[in-house]
Amino acid sequence: MYETLELERRGAATIIRLNRPEALNAWNVTLGLELLDAVRAAADDDAVRAVCVTGNGRAFSSGADLRDLTSRGLTPEGHLDVYTTLTTIYHPILTLLRTMPKPVLAAVNGPAVGIGCSLALSCDLVVAAESAYLLLAFVNIGLVPDGGAMALVCARAGAGRAAEMGMLGERITASQARRWGLVNHVLPDHELQDYVCELVDGLAAGPTKSYAGSKRQLNGWSYAGLDEQLELEAQIQQEMVGSDDFREGVAAFLDKRDASFSGG
Repeated sequence: MYETLELERRGAATIIRLNRPEALNAWNVTLGLELLDAVRAAADDDAVRAVCVTGNGRAFSSGADLRDLTSRGLTPEGHLDVYTTLTTIYHPILTLLRTMPKPVLAAVNGPAVGIGCSLALSCDLVVAAESAYLLLAFVNIGLVPDGGAMALVCARAGAGRAAEMGMLGERITASQARRWGLVNHVLPDHELQDYVCELVDGLAAGPTKSYAGSKRQLNGWSYAGLDEQLELEAQIQQEMVGSDDFREGVAAFLDKRDASFSGG
């Protein structure tokens, strides 16, 4: 059905695997659209009682595909239009995962970077392989966290951890993420798949309405302002793509060199 995803049905559970392993499951336009379709289908299917999101290959997701930028539209000012992508594709995926009345599990099998980090943290439960890490690398190319990243990290680990991740742009290892409360369990790499299958099967056989009720409580308390924060992050990100530092950051990334930021 999909070019960039693999779907597996396990009884009443659905496993959605990002499937661009050659690009470390980076999000291009096709992946975003297909993931939105798959998440909508899982949310709307009453026969699906639990959902798992994971990645094929060595990564969960390396974030937005910077080599796909030319496929994005431009604003009237001639800047890259990230606002439309965020608000029409990325945000609906994240809010659907948070609000669908069934448990959602993230199995972080490798790096979860940028929007890939947000994807993992928007799920109800997060399990990670020992070799996995979380990273908000936006600052390294002159951008700011988007996709609800700051709100999602704050909800799980607090504002101090969010500031550290957002401003320093450093890797958070799986074990460190576990200590911070960003992930629920860390498994040896070779045990992750079996553990995930057992956990998602158990969730699919559990009291679905009870899980949904717990999600409503969490959404009412920890994620009450998520929609407003998503909008704010999209607006600020759109400001950032007009900056000199963003242009330098992307050029440096593509040239595989250190960026020289001017502050402009």
